[in-house]
Amino acid sequence: MNIIDFIIGLTLINTIPHFVLGIWKGRMLSAFGFGNTANIVYGILNFAISISLFLYRYGIDGIKSNGIYAGALFVLVCYFVVGKLCYTYFHKRHHEKQNN
Repeated sequence: MNIIDFIIGLTLINTIPHFVLGIWKGRMLSAFGFGNTANIVYGILNFAISISLFLYRYGIDGIKSNGIYAGALFVLVCYFVVGKLCYTYFHKRHHEKQNN
């Protein structure tokens, strides 16, 4: 196993819980402490490290040929795009059910 590949996978997967919990206002310890913003920034930092190392090692064509990384990257981008929207929708819906 190559250490760079390990770090690529570790940082990509570590992005998801920190970013999602930051958006959903969950408390989780990150390298920057507790808090929503700290977790969002730490998640984005993990993503930047992962994609930078991946592109350094495999280039842009590597994403096309590596289905596992491409799939994980797709899920992560979906979280980036719709995470706040989902939080707003489900949070509002949850409060409406509690008030009825």
